[in-house]
Formats: sequence, structure tokens, C-alpha cells
Amino acid sequence: MPQYSSGESQRAAAAQDLSQILLHSPTIFPTKVIEMTSALSSSLYLGIDVGTGSARAGIFDEHGNLLGSASSPLQIWKEGDCIEQSSTDIWHAVCAATRAACKLAKVSGENISSMGFAATCSLVSVGADDSPVTVSWSGDARRNVIVWMDHRAVEQAERINACNSPVLQYAGGALSPEMEPPKLLWVKENLPESWAMAFRWMDLTDWLTYRATEDDTRSLCTTVCKWTYLGHAHMQQMNSKDSEAMDACGWDDVFWEEIGLGDLVEGHYTKIGKSMAFPGHPLGTGLTARAAKELGLMEGTPVGTSLIDAHAGGIGVIESVPSPNLNIKEDELEALCHRMVLVCGTSTCHMAISQKKKFIPGVWGPFWSAMVPELWLTEGGQSATGALLDHMVENHAAAPILANRAASQNVSLYELLNRNLKTMAHDLQAPFVASLSKDLHVLPDFHGNRSPVADAKAKGMICGLTLDTNDKSLAILYLATVQSIAYGTRHIIEHCNSHGHKIDTLFACGGLSKNSLYVQEHADIIGCPVILPREKESVLLGAAILGAVAAKKYGTLHDAMKALNAPGQARKMRCSSSELWNTC
Repeated sequence: MPQYSSGESQRAAAAQDLSQILLHSPTIFPTKVIEMTSALSSSLYLGIDVGTGSARAGIFDEHGNLLGSASSPLQIWKEGDCIEQSSTDIWHAVCAATRAACKLAKVSGENISSMGFAATCSLVSVGADDSPVTVSWSGDARRNVIVWMDHRAVEQAERINACNSPVLQYAGGALSPEMEPPKLLWVKENLPESWAMAFRWMDLTDWLTYRATEDDTRSLCTTVCKWTYLGHAHMQQMNSKDSEAMDACGWDDVFWEEIGLGDLVEGHYTKIGKSMAFPGHPLGTGLTARAAKELGLMEGTPVGTSLIDAHAGGIGVIESVPSPNLNIKEDELEALCHRMVLVCGTSTCHMAISQKKKFIPGVWGPFWSAMVPELWLTEGGQSATGALLDHMVENHAAAPILANRAASQNVSLYELLNRNLKTMAHDLQAPFVASLSKDLHVLPDFHGNRSPVADAKAKGMICGLTLDTNDKSLAILYLATVQSIAYGTRHIIEHCNSHGHKIDTLFACGGLSKNSLYVQEHADIIGCPVILPREKESVLLGAAILGAVAAKKYGTLHDAMKALNAPGQARKMRCSSSELWNTC
């Protein structure tokens, strides 16, 4: 693997023409196809979701049905706390997944009405000519993305928080090292050559829309949630029915100067965003000719201002109310404010909205218009959930044997574990599967505690280990870990409700929401029904909704959410956690 130390060699290594890169497309993994049995829908919406390990594309009709989707893997470098990716590789994967999704859905690029992007809140660095600028100790020019879960900037976050800036009250009182200001400060202090070369610092999802349209308007979602931008500075200037890009007026000059990044104030914040817009705002004149050719779409296809992936999942699921409950609350906005969305993947984001701002210690926000325009967002989170389950299972001595057994049965390892737990409960005459873990307890803060303790240095713990290394001990450890994650979510919800929220219903999406045990344990431990959407690919749907709004198919983002979210199914509590442990 080549390494580079000078700015000129960085540019030379990165200056590859994408048309050549596309000749070497990565493997495509089709995920779902629904055959179109009637005439081609008049409106087809493309959603792009760039996650930690893959870029995915999905095509939806005007009823929110997924017609076809595909994914393409992403390269990632991990060295200690440093986790990096390549924006060139990411765009390559987006193009490959888009072309494959169109092929699987049996539609031409000419039929795509609009597109929207969602992505992790990773940090991208590019130069004045838009070439990658390294953020890596290695000097490798390809590695110009600091991945969202990178924790290299813990010390910088602590110093920033010690300043006690007023902007921090809109981030739960403290910045996480996963947010962008600490990462920017780390680069300035440790990679001065890269700092000098960088012309734009962008959230990944904003970079994707910029790469597609050449419009550098940033999303209120990314800048408000991850950059300390005070979106409510626009409350008297913007409304979702007449959206337009606005000059940035929500940056706090004193904050950036105080933390040692005053040079970003120059040029009216050109490097980090001087134009803002609501999610779903139409960008530029749509796809550029270059991007359209690479994606296999039409030049001018409308592109909406983007969302962070979890927030896209939020708009893709939060109106998936089961049909019998559609008219429980007459006030639609009030009904929304009783819901929390869990976007459960490698990590979990917990998102609730309100009509009035609520300051909650240890929970991010309140963020104005960061998910649903003109409403306030409260965002909790757990830094490792799917990643924690993988860690626990894969490092157990019995994992290889169970993995082989699962493969021979053509099921996932987690499905096999769920089955084994049911068998164990039956054989032991246990009152509930959940009671099997009564002697084993897990504290899930293996990657810190994002909410509500807000301690990036927090550590995890397992209590009750024995010398057992068989498959039954693995199943119980897995169960205890799932329960610990659910109790973490309960802690977040109770903390939010004690500070003014009235959350009584959960909406779950993401990979972990497909795990029946995971969902049921959350319903039992938290005591709330968990709604599962009809459309499992909620993040892709949320991204597609952004494009539909940009194409003026709907008057507002909320209108599009109601039209394209389909009624879901509720998983209700079987018994309360107190009843469960009293039985044990």
C-alpha cells in the first residue's frame, strides 16, 4: 500500500479519473426486488444510503414500495482509535450500487424522478480542486474521511467542553469526540500540512450532494447536529413550504476562536459551510452531466439536501403508524411528539421531536429542523450496539462452531442463537427466555456512553462469568448483551421524559430491528410498543423522500413522509421487566 508525505504526491495519487475506476466495479449484493406487474410508475424515487461498511441504493415507487435495491462494499482502515475511509471509493460504490439497483428494478435511469442521499456523519477533507486531502497518519491521500465512530479526538473534545461555550447547551452540554469540531482540531494539531491544504471540510452526506450537483449548500441536519451550527437563527427567515438556501447566520465566531479554530471563520465559513437549507431542498440544477453519466441517470435529475443516515431512517419510519391507531390523536404534530425512532445498526440513534425546545443534560440537542423542518430534535444514542453484539459473539470460544452450524442450516448466526435460547428455555422450564440471563449481567458501554451519561471514556463490564465455553454460555451472553442494550435505551427514554418529553411509542428500523429477540426485549424492558415499518429499508426510503420533496412532488417533507410511510406492525410488551424478574 503506497504512502505519501507531501501535498503534491497526495494530489498525484488521488487524481484518478472516475471513468477508469468504474471499469473495476466492486461486487454487488442485491438485497430485495419487487417485480413491477403494472405499467411503469409515473414517479420513481432513488435513495442512497452510505453506511459504515457499504453504499446502498434503492428505488421506490410513489406508494413507498421498494422496487429494487443493491449494495456495494466500502474499504475501511482501522488503526487503534483511528478509523478512515476514502471519498473516491465511496463515490465509486454509490455509482455501482445505483446502476445495479436500476438493473434489478428493471428501470432505466431516464425513469428516475429524483434522488436523495443519507450517510454516516463522517468527516471529509478535500482540496481546492476537490481532490482528497489525507486525514491519516499514513499520509495516504485516499484516506480523506474520518469515520463517524473514530475516537482519536477524545482529548480535543475534553478541551473544547472545558470552554463551557453557550453553544454546548444545544449539544446536551458537551461535544462527543464523534462530532466534527474535535476532529477538526485534531487534524490542525497533528496534520498541519493537511490542514493547510484542505479547502472544504464536509459531512459525508453533504459531500455526496456536492459531488452530485456541485452545489455546496449544507444541510441543517449535519451542521446543526455535528458542527454546533445554531439552526434556530433561521427561525424567522425560513419555512418548509417556501424553502430556499440561506446565508449562514448560525455560526458562533467566539466559539470557533475560543477552541483554536478561528481560521475557519475566515471567508464567512467558506470551508465548513456558508449556505444552509432544510432537508429536501432542491440543490443547484440537479445532477451534473458528469455525475449523471457516472450514476447512469439523467442530467438535471433533482437532488435534495441530505440527512445523516439515522435521521433519514427517522423520516422513513416515524409515520408508519398501524392502521387502527391512525386517528388516536387529532393533532398530527402532537402525535409525532409522543414517538421515538430507534435506528439500530452498528450503533443506535434515539430520536424524538418536539414543538418546543427541550434542554436535556447528556442528550444531544435540541436541534432545530435537523430532521423534520421547523420542529426540534432530541437525539440520544448508544455508540456500540450491533458492533457490541458482534464483538461479544465473535470473541466467544463457541462462535466458530455455531457459525458453521448456522451456515449448514442456511440461517444467520443470530437466528440460530435465538432458536437455541427458545430450546434452552423449554428444556429448563424457564418462565421466559429472558430469565435465562438471571445470573449474567452486562454493562454495554464498551465504546463509551453517548447518552445520557455522555462519557466517551466509560467502559463496559460483564458480571457473572464462569469457565463455561459451550454454545449455551454463548447464547446466554448474547441474551444478556441484548438486554443491556435495551436497558440503556430505557435509561435514555426515562431521562428524556423526566425533562419534558412524553415518549410512549417506539419506531424501530435498521439491521437490528429485523432481530425478533432484540425487538421483543426492548418492548418488554422499556414497556412501550415497538412499531416495525412495512418497508424494512427505512433509511433508503428516507433518502428517497428527500429527492421526492426536491422534485416538488410534495409540498413539505412531512407531507411526503405521510404519503410514503406505510402502516407498520406493533410488537407489544409481553410482561414488564419487574414481573419478569419477580418470576425469576
